[in-house]
Amino acid sequence: GFVKQYQVLLDPTRLQAFGVTAEQIVEAVRGANQDVGARTLEVAGSDYAIRGLGYLRGVEDIADVAVGPGSGGRPVRVGDVAQVTVGPDLRIGIAERNGQGEAVGGVVVMRIGANALDVTTRVKAKLAEIESSLPAGVSVVTTYDRSDLIHRSIQTLWRTLLEESAIVAVVCLVFLLHVRSALVAIATLPLGILAALAVTRWLGINANIMSLGGIAIAIGAMIDAAIVMIENLHKHIEHEPDRPHWERVLAASKEVGPALFMSLLIITVSFLPVFTLEDQEGRLFRPLALTKTFAMASAALLSITVVPVLMGYLVKGRIRPESANPVNRWAARLYRPVLRWSLRARVAVLAACVLLAGVTVIPLTTLGSEFIPPLQEGSLMYMPNTLPSVSLSQQRRMLRVQDSILMSFPEVESVWGKAGRANTATDWAPISMVETTVILKPKSKWRPGLTQDQLIAELDRSLRLTGAVNSWTMPIKNRTDMLSTGIRTTLGVKIFGPDLQVIQRIGQDIEGNLASVPGTASIYAERSFGGRYLDIRPNAEALARYGLTTGDVQEVLATALGGDQVTTTVEGRVRFPVQVRYARDFRDSPEAIGRLLVSGDDGLQVPLSQVAEIEFAPGPAMVRSENGYLNDIVSIDVRGRDIGGYVAEASEVVAREVDIPAGYRLEWSGQYEAIERVKNRLEVVVPLTLLSIAFLLYLTFGTLTETFMVMLSLPFALVGGVWAMWLLDYNLSVAVAVGFIALA
Repeated sequence: GFVKQYQVLLDPTRLQAFGVTAEQIVEAVRGANQDVGARTLEVAGSDYAIRGLGYLRGVEDIADVAVGPGSGGRPVRVGDVAQVTVGPDLRIGIAERNGQGEAVGGVVVMRIGANALDVTTRVKAKLAEIESSLPAGVSVVTTYDRSDLIHRSIQTLWRTLLEESAIVAVVCLVFLLHVRSALVAIATLPLGILAALAVTRWLGINANIMSLGGIAIAIGAMIDAAIVMIENLHKHIEHEPDRPHWERVLAASKEVGPALFMSLLIITVSFLPVFTLEDQEGRLFRPLALTKTFAMASAALLSITVVPVLMGYLVKGRIRPESANPVNRWAARLYRPVLRWSLRARVAVLAACVLLAGVTVIPLTTLGSEFIPPLQEGSLMYMPNTLPSVSLSQQRRMLRVQDSILMSFPEVESVWGKAGRANTATDWAPISMVETTVILKPKSKWRPGLTQDQLIAELDRSLRLTGAVNSWTMPIKNRTDMLSTGIRTTLGVKIFGPDLQVIQRIGQDIEGNLASVPGTASIYAERSFGGRYLDIRPNAEALARYGLTTGDVQEVLATALGGDQVTTTVEGRVRFPVQVRYARDFRDSPEAIGRLLVSGDDGLQVPLSQVAEIEFAPGPAMVRSENGYLNDIVSIDVRGRDIGGYVAEASEVVAREVDIPAGYRLEWSGQYEAIERVKNRLEVVVPLTLLSIAFLLYLTFGTLTETFMVMLSLPFALVGGVWAMWLLDYNLSVAVAVGFIALA
């Protein structure tokens, strides 16, 4: 929107006629806008505070400010040499909604560590409170709200947890075939989950997809210990019917309790690699690792304390032997022939396992790689790349056109387009940077059979008429990527070197060569030298001839063209800046600027064109640096292909086709940077974790042979996961790595 500003528009001909300078106007306005206090005065037994009231309160006050005597001793006011008006401050951002025209936008910035859902709820309540006090025709409309995504995700996960718990309960009942025994096993689930949630609550971890996901993947392992202990008690009851019941409970618990506790401890230790993850992957998966660890620790504690007590009270009476269970009989009937054949052909079985593990290398090497699978947020972020020299008026027209096109799709609920930024240090976006949030309708209202990828492809084709290079992502994903790597697309190439012109040439070469690589949806090299400048270079020889200095020229430029914000008015609870500059007619062309007068100490006034060179010149629109090196970015939107495979092929193309001089280097960033960081970390931590697990197994068994046998099951356990990923066309990712760690 527009920011109100008082503007003092100087007329240089009047300044010359009245014999005053722009500097005098600036000092007069600045000095006139102040209040002072002068202690108190006692009058008739009462104290009166003395105030000197001088704050400017409007256009008339500013116009009436006395500048001083002009030529001939005549008093001069600001209004005599300038037009004082109310106007907008310099705009560095535009907002547009639904293709219907400009709108005023605001952003709610949440504090670090705050609960997003709680903050959103309280913000909505405050907006509802102020709605009745808004002027007629003004309304506050929410353009982006992630609370819907949070609610949908949490509801889905809670439903999954309940379904998983129900399935586990049914399985326990079917295989134990004893209701009270099944209740003992099932009781460990709510107790363990409640204990885990209590600890996470104490640590300040919110209930989110990852924290609840940790409990979800722990449910199966949590109940294992209770089932093993209950089945062992069943055996004791079957073979020792005359032994006192609590002695049988004690014996059954002692036999398997230590091994069960150690197994749960090993499962907990196996998640140590997840705790070592850093950056965004650490923040993302650490809640999952914590809740799973707390759940497993609770299950381990329950298995050696509560479960034996519950078994003593509930697992008694008539217990059917294992052979009486039809499910167990059917499973045993299938398993015994397989077991006998495996023992007879043990060499062939081992050879087949080794062969299968070796063959699994083939699909493993063909799997793609990505950071994490994308979360469907229910909204899109459209970020077209425009030239850095685009004007404010041109960007306004483009923004309205693109938003109108987006709103023409039946799947789109609303569109909020933004170019540039607000006047804040938290956002560096130039006017050429467009961020458009596209809120989608629920999937039930989409055209039948339409997927999100197909919708993005249709939107992309429709928006190509604007001439911009399109890139598509999602709001939360975009913010995460921008904060962690500075790249707004899936992938990017950072070019480092000492010369921005050479960096731009390398970027354009990369853009041209990678455009044809399969998987490149769009590619755009930032134009370092896309800025356009009007350079005014003082001539030292000419300045000396007139007795002027470079400072005299720069002072005129800063005041006449740039405009000094000389003071701020105080009008009750609001503040407005006051700016002094030349009127538009005296600064709207290079010729007019050349006629500006430069004044010296002796009153001599010389046209600017006689003491400075004025010319158009190209230059960097924005200068980026990282770790002390100049750099620029090639943004690549990759779709329909894994990131790792794309980078491998693109790197070969760049090495073969792009000339990179000495002193310059490339760095692949975006998701690939995170992939490499996780890979390097896990290559160190996973072997150390496996050694720790092997040590715990050795403490349990006391022999290297049994330890080796258990550890040997790990590679064979991964075989099924690799083949499943290959058949389902999944990519390797951090989420997959965490899944394999949970399996181990």
